[in-house]
Amino acid sequence: MTLIVRGMYFEQFEVGQVIQTGARTITETDIVNFAGLSGDFNFIHTNAEAAKKTLYGQRIAHGMLVASIATGLAVQQGFIDGTTLAFREINWKFSQAVFIGDTIHVETKVVTTKLARRMGGGLVTFAAKVINQKGEVVQKGDWKMLIQSQEQKND
Repeated sequence: MTLIVRGMYFEQFEVGQVIQTGARTITETDIVNFAGLSGDFNFIHTNAEAAKKTLYGQRIAHGMLVASIATGLAVQQGFIDGTTLAFREINWKFSQAVFIGDTIHVETKVVTTKLARRMGGGLVTFAAKVINQKGEVVQKGDWKMLIQSQEQKND
């Protein structure tokens, strides 16, 4: 079976390039599934009554759930689908809570590119922002990814 590549190759990324993803609504099912997968059953995510007594007044999504969905939105948008060889580094800040029913999208900006020929491509650093339906940045940081070179692609 042949891999269908939708993603951009290393040579196609340019510093300053901005790519925005589609949006996705965070659901209670997302939170329950992530708690089961990760083992993080912290009350702030899973206990509606106890969460009412916090500064948020309700349950919030796991920060790592939102970060994971953010990378998924980038793959779904297509620009890193099939050409990402490795997620090398992440520097991430959790700025605001994300609630059940919030709709998020991701905006990425190419900050640096560095050829890494021996690894089969190059390193692309993206400044990424997760933005909610109110236009607020709820998470942000840098993603450094090893992206396949067009010269190294497998035919």
